[in-house]
Amino acid sequence: MATSNIHSAERITLKAIQDGTFAAERLSGIKPIAGTDQYARISKDGERVVRFSFKTGKQTAVLFDVNHTMGAKIDSFDGYILSPDGAKMLIQTKTERIYRRSFKAQYYIYTIASTKLEPLSEGGPQQVPVWSADSRQIAFVRDNNIHLIKLLYDNAESQVTKDGKFNEIINGVPDWVNEEEFGHNLSFCFNADGTKICWIKYDESKVKSYALQLFKGLRPEQPQYADYPGLYTYKYPKAGQDNSKVTVWSYDVKSHQTRQLQVPLDADGYVPRIKPTTDPNKIIVYTLNRHQDEMHLYAVNPSSTVATLLIKERVPKYVKEEAMEGVIIGENSILLPSDRDGYMKGYLYNMNGQMIRTIGNGSYDITAWYGYDEKTGDVYYQAAALNAHDRQIYVSHKNGKTDRLTQQQGWNVAQFSGDYQYFINTWSDYDHPYVYTVRDNKGKVMSTLIDNASLRKKTADYGWTPKETFSFTTSEGVKLDGWMVKPAQFNASKQYPVILFQYSGPGSQQVINSWNAGSLGQGGAFDYYLAQQGFIVVCVDGRGTGGRGSEFEKVVYQRLGELESKDQVETALWLGKQSYVDKNRIGIWGWSYGGFNTLMSMSEGRGVFKAGVAVAPPTNWKFYDTVYTERYMRTPKENPDGYAVNPIERAAKLHGALLICHGLADDNVHPQNTFEYAEALVQADKDFKEIYYTNRNHSIYGGNTRNHLMRQIANFFIDELK
Repeated sequence: MATSNIHSAERITLKAIQDGTFAAERLSGIKPIAGTDQYARISKDGERVVRFSFKTGKQTAVLFDVNHTMGAKIDSFDGYILSPDGAKMLIQTKTERIYRRSFKAQYYIYTIASTKLEPLSEGGPQQVPVWSADSRQIAFVRDNNIHLIKLLYDNAESQVTKDGKFNEIINGVPDWVNEEEFGHNLSFCFNADGTKICWIKYDESKVKSYALQLFKGLRPEQPQYADYPGLYTYKYPKAGQDNSKVTVWSYDVKSHQTRQLQVPLDADGYVPRIKPTTDPNKIIVYTLNRHQDEMHLYAVNPSSTVATLLIKERVPKYVKEEAMEGVIIGENSILLPSDRDGYMKGYLYNMNGQMIRTIGNGSYDITAWYGYDEKTGDVYYQAAALNAHDRQIYVSHKNGKTDRLTQQQGWNVAQFSGDYQYFINTWSDYDHPYVYTVRDNKGKVMSTLIDNASLRKKTADYGWTPKETFSFTTSEGVKLDGWMVKPAQFNASKQYPVILFQYSGPGSQQVINSWNAGSLGQGGAFDYYLAQQGFIVVCVDGRGTGGRGSEFEKVVYQRLGELESKDQVETALWLGKQSYVDKNRIGIWGWSYGGFNTLMSMSEGRGVFKAGVAVAPPTNWKFYDTVYTERYMRTPKENPDGYAVNPIERAAKLHGALLICHGLADDNVHPQNTFEYAEALVQADKDFKEIYYTNRNHSIYGGNTRNHLMRQIANFFIDELK
C-alpha cells in the first residue's frame, strides 16, 4: 500500500467494531433439501424463507413470507424447520436464550400450499421441536417434559412424560454440562416409522447447585431486583463431583406404554447422543465412560428394549468431542471419526458393526465431515492435509482414490446439496473476507454468491496491513507457528511494544489462514485497532492446540496450563530477540481458557510480561465442570498434582500489571474463579485491577458492554506498555 494511503488511513474506533462496521456479509441459515439440488435460506431482509437451486444459484420458490399468511399473524421470525416431505415448516418466533445452545421459542406450523399459519401449542414456549419422518407428528420439550402433536388429529397435543421438574428431572434435552461439553441441545428422536419416541432422561437431583447473583442492571433492566438481588440457581457438576444419572427410554405412541431401554452403562457413565436410523426397530445410542476414553455405539430396539453393541471405540487419553459430533448414520452404514492412530480419520462400518474401509491415509487431521453418499460410496470431508493452518475439501471414493475439490490455499468450508451433486464453498484467508461460491461435486465453480469486495476495500481504507506468518523453535525444541499484525507505518529501525493474543485450549486453533483468525471476530478488527495505537499484535498456538495430530494436542493431558504457558513465555523470549521489538514492553491477553493461560504465563517464573489482561478466566480446574475438565485432567482425587498446576497456587509468582474482567452472571466459568484468585493475589500482596460486568454471561455483551470491555483492555495496555 502506498505511503500516502497509509498516512490518510481512517482511524478504527471501538464503537465501529461494536456496531459491526467490519462484519463480513454471510450466507446464513442455508438448509439443503434432502435428495434434491435445492436449498432453503432466510432472505436478506429476514422476512421470507426462499428456495434456491444449487446448480443455477437462482431462486426457485418463496416458501414463507411473514407478511402473507392465512390465520395467525406474526411480525418477524428467527428460524424455521422444514418438514421431511417439504409441505410444511415450523416457524420460530420470540426466541429466549437459555444457555449457549439451548433456547425456547414460540413455534407456528405453516402449510406452504395454503399459507396457513397456526400456533404449534398454546401451552407456553417450546424447545427443540422435531418432525416425525412422515411429517405427521411433532414432538417438543416444555418445562423438562416431552409433548406430542398429531397433525392428522387436528394438532391434538398430549404429554409424553410427566416427571420433568426444574433442577431435578429433564426429559429430551440435555442438562447444562451435557449441552455445553457434548455440544448439542437435543436428546430425543422419533423412530423411523413414528410409532415410538426415544429419549435420554437426566436425573440431576443429586448434582450440586451453583447460584449466580442477579441485579437490576441496565440494558436490559430487571426491576424485580431493584432493592434486593435475586439468585439464578442451577445444577452444575464440578470436577470430581456427582453428575446427572442418565437413562434411555421409549414411548409407544399408540399404546402410550413407556419402557426403559436396556443400554449397558457404567453408574457414572454418559449418554452423549441418541440418533434415529431408517429402521423402525433400531435407534443408535452412544455411551461414554467417565474417563471419556471409551465410547460405545449401540443399536437399540425401542420395542423389545434390547441393545446390541455395534462399535467399540477406545483411544489413548480421551475421545475428542469432534469424534462424537462427526458420526454420520446412514441407511446402511455408520461413519465414525477417530484419532486412534494419531490423526483424525474416518472409519466406515456397516449396520452390523463390521468395518468396511478407512477414510484418510496421511499424517494429517480430517477436521469436518460433510456426508457419505451411499449410492456412490463417496465420502466428502474437510482436512488439514496441506498444513495445520489450511483447510481444503476432499472426496474419498469407494476405490480408495482421493480427490481435492478446492484449490485455493486458505480456509475452505463446504455445505453439500441433498443429492451430493453440488456444494456451497466458503473460502477466506488471513487477509480476504469470505467468498461464497457454488461448485459441482468435482470442484468446478458454477457461480459466486458473495465476494465481500466492499469489505476488502474498507479494510484497505482503514490501513489494515497483511498478517505476517512466522515460525520458530523453542528452547525445548518445539516448532511453533504464529502470525503478527504490524502498525501501518511500521519502521524496522524502531522498537515496538507487543501484545500477545492467545486462547491455547486443547484442540483449539487461532493460527489459521482464515478471516476468523484474530481476536473478537470481524477479521481481527480489534487487533488492527491496537496496531493503530502503535502495537504489534502477535498470536502463537502452543502445545495442546489442534490441527497437528493427537501427539501435539494430547501432550498437555493431566497437566493443563503447564506447557501452554511455557510456550507463550518462549514466544515472548523469541520476540524479544527481534530487532523491532522492545523486550521490556510485551503484554499478553486472552478470554476463557486464554484468560487462564494469561495468568499461568504471567506467573510461569520467567518474568517476560509487563502487563496482561485475563477475561473470564478459570483459575482452578476443580471449579470447572466434570465433562470438560475430567476429559483432560481426570478427577481431582485421581490427579491431585495436575490440579495443583493453577494460577491460584502460582499467585505469589505473578509478574507484571494485571487486569481481570468477569461477567457476574457467567454460567460457564463462574465468577468464583476470579473471586478466589483475587483473594489469593491480595494475600500474596500483589497489585491488580479488576472489573465486573453486572448480569453478563461468559460472552460479556449487551448494551454498551462490549465497547466498554474493549476500551478497558486497550487502555490498560496503552497505559502499561506505551
